[in-house]
Amino acid sequence: MATDPLISVRDLNYSAENNNILINISFDIYRGDFVGIIGPNGAGKSTLIKTLIGEIQDYTGEIKINGKIGYVPQSEERERDFPIKVYEVALMGLYNEVGPFKRFKEEHYEKVRQTLRLLQIDHLYDRLVGKLSGGEYRRLMVARALVSDPDILILDEPEANIDKEGQNILYGTLRDLKHNSNMSIILISHDLNMIFKETNKIMCMNKTLHCHKNTADLDINDLRTLYSKDFELFIHINEKMKVVSNKDD
Repeated sequence: MATDPLISVRDLNYSAENNNILINISFDIYRGDFVGIIGPNGAGKSTLIKTLIGEIQDYTGEIKINGKIGYVPQSEERERDFPIKVYEVALMGLYNEVGPFKRFKEEHYEKVRQTLRLLQIDHLYDRLVGKLSGGEYRRLMVARALVSDPDILILDEPEANIDKEGQNILYGTLRDLKHNSNMSIILISHDLNMIFKETNKIMCMNKTLHCHKNTADLDINDLRTLYSKDFELFIHINEKMKVVSNKDD
């Protein structure tokens, strides 16, 4: 039986300072999809996400969202300077549920504990955020996005500043969420190996949408079109796939 998409985008265009950033983008994302968004720097990937979460509204076209979104933005280190504890940051993900007076109940604190446990950082419950490692902090940002039980989880380069162990925990959690909760996940990443391994759908972006297909169906021609003629060699370095310019020495 056909189901309605959780996200439906039609003819999306966005410009800023006379620059076309998003051009004629249309796609659907369904419940249970794990979508990887790839493309070169400046391709409009983060801008697309900002239109989906409502941060950017002066676009043309149509965006329909049929579910609750949890969002993990790119890391901002300045956020860690504020004297606040781990559990208090995670509680921020429940502000919309609690209301403007933010009177949390024991059930909210227990939900935070469960979510921190899911990311294997529950032992940091009372720690000041400024004392966390980069990887611990990134997992806390994921916990803040997950604590409200979203239908759609959007992550913008979540692997940044996370060591290998932290990455394994993060991607294992995402895998479990997809299989056990049937959550839809949208992931922006430059780690092509991880995208190919974990996602079942892929979107190739460079201002416009060059492809939107099953990850298993992506081929080298899609990547050459996406990254242009100057980026044709894909090699493995320490189990990572890297895009290398043929103009590089």
